[in-house]
Amino acid sequence: MAMVIHSFLLNFRRIEKWFFIVLVQLMITESWGTSQDDVNKHLEMGRDLLSRGQLQDALSHYHAAVEGDPNNHLTYFKRGTVYLALGKSKVALSDVDKVLELKPDFIPARLQRANILLKQGDLDESQKEYERVLLHDPENEEAYNGHARIYPIKEDIARAKELLRYHDYHNAIAVLGRVIEVCAWDPTLRELRADVYTSLEEMSLAIADVRAATRLRSDNTAGLHRLAKLLYQLGDAESSLKEVRECLKLDPDHKECFTLYKQVKKLAKYLLEMEEAKSSKSYKECSESAKKVLKLENKVEPIVFEAQSHLCKCLHEDGQITASLEACGAALALRQTPDVYCDRAEAYIAGEMYDDAIHDYHRALEIDSNFPRAKEGIQRAQKLQKQSERRDYYKILDVKRSATKKEIIKAYRKAAQKWHPDNFQGDEKKIAEKRFIDIAAAKEVLTDPEKRQRFDNGEDPLDPESGNQYGGANGFNPFQHFHQFHQGGSPFQFKFHFN
Repeated sequence: MAMVIHSFLLNFRRIEKWFFIVLVQLMITESWGTSQDDVNKHLEMGRDLLSRGQLQDALSHYHAAVEGDPNNHLTYFKRGTVYLALGKSKVALSDVDKVLELKPDFIPARLQRANILLKQGDLDESQKEYERVLLHDPENEEAYNGHARIYPIKEDIARAKELLRYHDYHNAIAVLGRVIEVCAWDPTLRELRADVYTSLEEMSLAIADVRAATRLRSDNTAGLHRLAKLLYQLGDAESSLKEVRECLKLDPDHKECFTLYKQVKKLAKYLLEMEEAKSSKSYKECSESAKKVLKLENKVEPIVFEAQSHLCKCLHEDGQITASLEACGAALALRQTPDVYCDRAEAYIAGEMYDDAIHDYHRALEIDSNFPRAKEGIQRAQKLQKQSERRDYYKILDVKRSATKKEIIKAYRKAAQKWHPDNFQGDEKKIAEKRFIDIAAAKEVLTDPEKRQRFDNGEDPLDPESGNQYGGANGFNPFQHFHQFHQGGSPFQFKFHFN
């Protein structure tokens, strides 16, 4: 009985195994049939999307077609065409290589491979591919023209290197431009031209070439580091920081990128603080941040100029005229701009150096003849210069132009006590009377916001000749200040007598 059961089980297992194999074969056959239908649908969708310029969507369908039919050379070829349209030459070349692996005599793929290699700057391999095409199709015009371009390109590259040996940078750039126009996907040519631009101090153009080269090379930490340094030299700390971060994403242990990152991060922070403080009119903080920038970086010209030009403006607004003029001069020694000339002119005005201010405004107009700030500044400086020849209310009270109302009143009381006519006799009394009137007039103008603004713009609100409401008998009465001054138990008993 046991033997019978054992024999039955063996036969059952054989039947089970045979049934399983047949079932799998049926499933595969059915799957293949369905997969081919799907492949055709994906190819059709890919063609439709490609004709409408929807490259990414077309690419996704060609991906599905390749997965469904990995031995179809045409499917790889079509996907490679989309990759090329997207500018992804390396993966396109990989698909073309697969096409030629599956069908070595497929001429369109051979020609496409030659064209890709030419754009990548692999001239020798490109030449061989064109020759293979012409061997099978001697009348192929595209292959003939491509092959004919290679020798002149090789000559141009040799010519460019020769020009560089003699430091003939301008002609070298012209020659390299011709080569890059053909070999647009060769990063070494872009890097070489970036070197030439750097030698000519054309930093923006060098940056454009290095940026293009980093896109053409995968995981190009050296290119990203160079790009970050060039942006730093251009004074663009934020963009430099962005590129050096990309370098560290690819290689967290990259020593050069990490060293640059620490410096640029701190510099970008100070520059931002400086700009924000200036915008919010926090001039002391602006000056402090600018000094931090200069302490960290005192050689890169655009960064030094940015810091010095901020110091020029912020020190003046903070009342530090001498230091402001020094910073303005340092900024203008690096770069002459209308704004900095106007900033220095305003510092000169604060220091009552009106001729110098007018001269700087004129320098600003030489750079930009329509610069509104300079035009308005000249008129203001001329008014103030004319005004300085008459009464200067700030000088009378011995206060700065930036003095607060509280400081002005304090200075007025001090001056009024000193020059009160009751303190003098004889001719000195007459001098004191005039001085006291001037002191009262200064207080009248400088404690009234509207009158003070007019005075700061070069107009004397108390001048009868100005024809304004404040002038003459219809405006300021200096004697009322004397009565106000005596209020509150003052020891002085000065009285005026009118004849």
